[in-house]
Amino acid sequence: MDVLTLLKSFSNDISSFLVSALLIAAYHIFLRYKVRHEPTYTIQAVNRIARTAWVETIMKDDKNAVLAVQTLRNSTMAATFLASTSVLMIIGVLTLSEQGDKLDANWHALNMVGAINPMLWMVKLILLLLDLFVAFFSFSMAIRVFNHVGYMINVPLGLNHKMITPAHVATHLNRAGRFHSLGMRAYYFLVPLVFWLFGPHFMLVATIGLLLVLYRIDRAPKIMAMDYSDTE
Repeated sequence: MDVLTLLKSFSNDISSFLVSALLIAAYHIFLRYKVRHEPTYTIQAVNRIARTAWVETIMKDDKNAVLAVQTLRNSTMAATFLASTSVLMIIGVLTLSEQGDKLDANWHALNMVGAINPMLWMVKLILLLLDLFVAFFSFSMAIRVFNHVGYMINVPLGLNHKMITPAHVATHLNRAGRFHSLGMRAYYFLVPLVFWLFGPHFMLVATIGLLLVLYRIDRAPKIMAMDYSDTE
């Protein structure tokens, strides 16, 4: 079988993958555009503002040192748990790759329009692995930067060190937050990739469903005026 014939047999899967990737890319371009014109449009943008204000508050008062350590410890523990989970999932995908020939009948039972080919199956698993490795390294980098912030945030401002200012420490903390957010995105993108194992049409449906969910959870909640007319 030549390359052209092989690609033609994979046309539905390739088309579904490209459409899904374009939908996800278009969604994130939309978010970037909205944040540029409305800085508090997403919860991630609000969190960046909150982290910056938090660092300034912590470093201005020495009494908040314990609070800083506890908060950073909670963030580090969360990232550690998610990094460990990604390692377990990587092992699971590797185990699945060894049993592909035994699972073809079950996994492709609902595959009505996609190709059934061992090479394509391995490509799907490789993409799953790449996504999980992105999640692992993102959470690992988040842990690393959170640890750095733990040292910097307790340095007294009276030392007047030019590299350890609230703005500099906040930049590091927001960098850790970006790594954590990237790791979570990698987890979210697992949804269409897993459904692709069952067929390209499932991948498209899963992508659309994922984007609808992401739109709901990415939007920062609107501030609603509270009505106290009925309160005593």
